[in-house]
Amino acid sequence: MTAPPIPVLGRRAAGGRTAPLLGISLGYFMVLLDMTVLSVAEPDLAASLKTSVAGLQWATTGYTVTFGALLLSAGAVADRYGAHRIFRIGVAVFGAGSLLSAAAPTLWALVLLRALLGVAAAACVPASMAIIARLYPEPAPRARAVSAWAAVSGAAMAVGPIAGGLLVDAAGWRSIFLVNVPIAVVALALTAGRAVRCPLSDRRIDWTAQLAACAVLALLTDALIAAGSRAPAHAASSTAAMLAIVAVFVALERRSDAPVLNRGLLRTAQVRAGLVAGAAVNFALSGGLFVLPLLLQREHHLSPVATGLAFLPLTVPFALNPLITGRIVARVGPRPPILAGLVLLTAGGAILSRAALPGTGRLWLEPGLLLCGFGVSFALPALVGAIISAAPEGTAGAVGGLLNAVRQTGATLGVTAMGAFVTAQTANGTSGALLLSALVCAAAALLFARGARRSRPAARGADRDRA
Repeated sequence: MTAPPIPVLGRRAAGGRTAPLLGISLGYFMVLLDMTVLSVAEPDLAASLKTSVAGLQWATTGYTVTFGALLLSAGAVADRYGAHRIFRIGVAVFGAGSLLSAAAPTLWALVLLRALLGVAAAACVPASMAIIARLYPEPAPRARAVSAWAAVSGAAMAVGPIAGGLLVDAAGWRSIFLVNVPIAVVALALTAGRAVRCPLSDRRIDWTAQLAACAVLALLTDALIAAGSRAPAHAASSTAAMLAIVAVFVALERRSDAPVLNRGLLRTAQVRAGLVAGAAVNFALSGGLFVLPLLLQREHHLSPVATGLAFLPLTVPFALNPLITGRIVARVGPRPPILAGLVLLTAGGAILSRAALPGTGRLWLEPGLLLCGFGVSFALPALVGAIISAAPEGTAGAVGGLLNAVRQTGATLGVTAMGAFVTAQTANGTSGALLLSALVCAAAALLFARGARRSRPAARGADRDRA
């Protein structure tokens, strides 16, 4: 999202920026923690609510469907109503929704509450960036603040599975939602001052088209889950409804003065390639985090804590490698680390597919997880730079929001498509799911390499014109 004009802060305000930045970062930490902490709780949740793998898929994707779809308009909402208000409302709703999730009596009550958490998460993320821009108008301090904010994502990804395992072992799956409540309270307390207040704008929001986008993603998810559950009539009806709403969405977008999807951003080959790469990375990551705990706890009989510890080769690179990736991008540009990340994810998925075969044991598990961890931590930080640098003038915020929306859509598709293999309950179901993630990342690597090559002549031509 493009930040509004920012007045220079005085010394007193500049000196009081650390606490608000910590509060904003805690909000982001909470949003990302909720995406990983649930993974190790899946078997306990399934036993407690007496649900199937398809039910677990909905418990996971209920969050990512609303999160991904609403990110398309979340930046405009923050501009329109004030980023500080939207952020604080999002954090408050996230905390309250987490408390209610811990008490959910049925699976579908939990799915609806998870969808509410996705709405709150979409409110938090773009608004937090706008507040940082407000707090840090100077370029160098702002860059350091954004780096600190972004580093929280690595910490959340690393902590999530272990924290989830400890909580589930101690008090069951409901406890993983309770941990969000004190984090939300602290985040609200730290962002209560005047320093975080942002101006309002008159940006228009097409709510009808935005709701149509949510419905399209929800129906696509339902169709994929139904197909994996061998319910062809259900899958066909959801697909037909999705196609009908796609037609409505397209018609609404064509005549809208404030379209949800900026079609101009998709005209750049490098932007399109970057979006495909971002979707593929989250497809592999979220799909793997969904199917692997089921394998480890059901087939290898690991406890939730042991499952969380088993994910360390995957999650530790998230916390450590982005700093190295940043230096590589500064030296050689974003393209090499993105391609390297996709190749590593392809190799890691293939090795994990081998590890998931019956009777294999855990010999191949750690190398596969380590390759995937480095793949994600190479690709995602570099993708942000690649997408923004390829975006047309004045659209960096919009294309950043689009990247996040596409990533969450990829996460949703990863859980539904890879989960379908597990739902089928074949001997090699989990192995097939992980092989699918490898194939998706391999295809994305080829498309990204092709898109990056096609953008080079245009970039050179633009450089000659400017000269």
